[in-house]
Amino acid sequence: MRPSRTALHALVTGANRGIGLAFVRRLLARGDRVIATCRQPGRATALNTLAGEYPGRLHVLPLEVGQDKSRAELARELALVWDGDGGARIDLLVNNAGVLHSGERFGELSQATLEDTLRINVAGPLLLTQALAPRLADGGVVANLSSDLGSIAGVADFRHPSYCISKAALNMATAQLAQALKPRGIRVVALHPGWVQTDMGGDGAQLPVDTSVDGLLATIDALGPDDSGAYRDWRGRTMVW
Repeated sequence: MRPSRTALHALVTGANRGIGLAFVRRLLARGDRVIATCRQPGRATALNTLAGEYPGRLHVLPLEVGQDKSRAELARELALVWDGDGGARIDLLVNNAGVLHSGERFGELSQATLEDTLRINVAGPLLLTQALAPRLADGGVVANLSSDLGSIAGVADFRHPSYCISKAALNMATAQLAQALKPRGIRVVALHPGWVQTDMGGDGAQLPVDTSVDGLLATIDALGPDDSGAYRDWRGRTMVW
């Protein structure tokens, strides 16, 4: 008989739809406790339905990941939500929230678009991890949802420049966080979910979101102490930087 699995405490950002919502569903289904964040919890119908199905195991909290004030408020609210649950720490932080501005063309690039993308896709997960570091469990995992479009070696054409630049920067943020959190045994990884059938993925995507998330969770569960700072895809394969 296999030993019973210890339930984790997880926090997932951008959890109201797509990959984030699939993470929440999968984590709850396997017995974990989850904090799900999104910009407008009152409009997150699917999350609120899940909260009713898993009372006490799912809490939905607001977060504007690109705003200092919102990140600090989330850190304060966690104390209220989880301190009554034995002072639980975060075993798994999934930095999933992100943005892709479509329609960028060379010669028409906008500083505002680039800055907004970097604020949400890079500063957001980096500074949120820093804000939540006191609540991260030693030996836990920080999973940053990156993309193969963040691979500098893989650049073959000009497309989505702000998004691509942000994901390359997120990969460096991952490597930096891996070093900062190494003394506590916290593993930090950048993960490419594949071209997933979500609103962001668009019409050409062929990978079902549940297949992607199942693979990502298997990759996360298999991480060893020497894997911190890695860049992997949803099948666990090493990506080129």
